[in-house]
Amino acid sequence: MVDPLFDDLPALLCFARVVERRSFTAAAAELGVSKSMVSTRVARLEERLGERLLVRTTRKLTVTDAGMNLYSRCARVLEEAAAAVRGASDADRGRIRLNAPVSFAQMYLAEPLARFLRASPGAHVELMLNDRLVDLVEERVDLAIRITKLKDSSLVARQLATTALHVVGAPGYLERRGRPEQPGDLLRHDCLRYLHLRVEDEWRFYGAGGRISVPVSGPLTASNGTALREAAVSGIGLAVLPRFMVDEDLAAGRLVTLLDAFAPRPMGIYAVHAAGRRPPARVRRLVEHLAAAFRGISWA
Repeated sequence: MVDPLFDDLPALLCFARVVERRSFTAAAAELGVSKSMVSTRVARLEERLGERLLVRTTRKLTVTDAGMNLYSRCARVLEEAAAAVRGASDADRGRIRLNAPVSFAQMYLAEPLARFLRASPGAHVELMLNDRLVDLVEERVDLAIRITKLKDSSLVARQLATTALHVVGAPGYLERRGRPEQPGDLLRHDCLRYLHLRVEDEWRFYGAGGRISVPVSGPLTASNGTALREAAVSGIGLAVLPRFMVDEDLAAGRLVTLLDAFAPRPMGIYAVHAAGRRPPARVRRLVEHLAAAFRGISWA
């Protein structure tokens, strides 16, 4: 069987755009061809490979394992073909799909990205903001910002900065409910929880005897740190938040830190991409640009 990677680039391009857009209609619109042409070209690939690449229902399009394997190969071939057409001087051109947590991106990414785009006129950043943990391969993300204790061996990471975590509360709340002096005191407090933590009803601290886990409860669970910060400032309850998010509130007296002697372990702020394939030059340049922008920053 003739390998379609080398003699059917139009079909490969259609297939790649369908995988990236999760839609035949969107792929056709991006390529400027009809939906039927995209369908015909993808069907031609499936016939030549003898494999089902995509599964379509009325509600969803799913990429099969064979389809993901083919996409990883054709993405490389298409990148190399595009680079050959553009020439080496245009290696930084093209789209970068960047995923980042909402609050961090709103507070700290706009300026570094603006400088990067001014210096890279051929680049286009597609910035996707959400606080859930996205699958970089499944969602075709080139680069992600993660604020975590990074343990995933399937990712290649570049640390950008670090941030402390603090239990914080508003002075008005503390006047009404008292100030917790030990982690166990939180059992008597309203605790505002972050939805995306794996153990969202347990906060972890560290004392002389090691880790201390405290079950917590409260009137609000949210999937976004800014919502928790605003709720804490409003006096609804206590929250565990990264220092970068509450620096101004602490300076203004809207929030105060609590249980500092038992503070949760700091977290790293990383730029990560999937392992297994060297990212394009434009993605590597963005990583270096972000590393320079955050160099020396530590929210302690």
